[in-house]
Amino acid sequence: MAKSFEDPALCLQLIRSRRIGPTTFHRLVAERGGVEAALAALPEIAKASGVADYEVCPYGVVKHELAQGRAARARLLVFGGPDYPQRLMDLADAPPVLWAQGDVALLSRPMVALVGARNASSLGLRMARKLAASLGAAGQVVVSGLARGIDAEAHQATLETGTVAVQAGGVDVIYPIENSDLAAEILRKGCRVSEQPMGMEPQTRHFPQRNRIVSGLSRGVVVVEAAAKSGSLITADCALEQGREVFAVPGHPFDARAAGCNRLIRDGATLVRGPQDVFDVLAISGRAPVLPDSVIEEVQPAPLPDPLPGPVPPRRPLADMASVHSLILARLGPSPMAEDQLIRDLAMPAAALTPELLTLELDGKIERQSGGLISRR
Repeated sequence: MAKSFEDPALCLQLIRSRRIGPTTFHRLVAERGGVEAALAALPEIAKASGVADYEVCPYGVVKHELAQGRAARARLLVFGGPDYPQRLMDLADAPPVLWAQGDVALLSRPMVALVGARNASSLGLRMARKLAASLGAAGQVVVSGLARGIDAEAHQATLETGTVAVQAGGVDVIYPIENSDLAAEILRKGCRVSEQPMGMEPQTRHFPQRNRIVSGLSRGVVVVEAAAKSGSLITADCALEQGREVFAVPGHPFDARAAGCNRLIRDGATLVRGPQDVFDVLAISGRAPVLPDSVIEEVQPAPLPDPLPGPVPPRRPLADMASVHSLILARLGPSPMAEDQLIRDLAMPAAALTPELLTLELDGKIERQSGGLISRR
């Protein structure tokens, strides 16, 4: 594999050419002795493979993408260049180019990936927040994929200590749109990267490609809640192939969101009970810091007012009730959690939430246990 490339525009032209992926890119450059020679030989190589009238990516397309990058204040990092992440250099399918926005210096610091379910439970979100904040306080940059759920929680918890978001589409295209505010904060305080062209809307095939970068940047990958077939497990598989450590937070056997993590642990991943388990394996100096409740709990939790006497409010429309019920059930799993914690997580007044919990209990969808605990059936 070639060690460095001198002309970013030529690198962009080669990787954007038809039928050229990262592995083919590196092979051609190694065989031909450079990017320019690989570009010159590409039509003949394609013809020998049975592809007639092959043309490399037009240079005008490259100039347009470079102009888009400048307009978005993004930097083009080229494989082997001074700002290119060193941990990606040993990958056979390392991205030849990366667009980066924000603090590129974060890419040279030690990183740990934290990924997990999009429809995460309250317990999963709190665990992700605690792990991410502890890793950040210990000097680690936290890497994730800017997805909803666990990814977003990991980014949010490490905005002040260092976070890197690897995007599936173009670095200037935010997906999902609900994370636009978070992406703006990461641009201001962290770093966003992508190997895709500027302006590219993410497609299904882009997410596994994104996941290999998440794991490749990192010393280890921590999975917090993952279904039996999920993108988080693809990231864990990439980490194993790349020689990175894999960690998993165990979950209740009846919770589908824990099936992937439990399988990883069965197959040899390090079981994570708390930040110290990650620290010990990665030899992170010091012990896991004791974090204040303001870090571990939701930001600005809703107050818990005392119940007041008064008339029973009118019932809300069925659509509103169904929406609240969906939020409650999404946060609960088979593992019991405290009712007051659920109220804080949902940022809803207790007086509004309690009747809905009773309805779900009567419908047989949740179960109350001693000590004020509730769980999903």
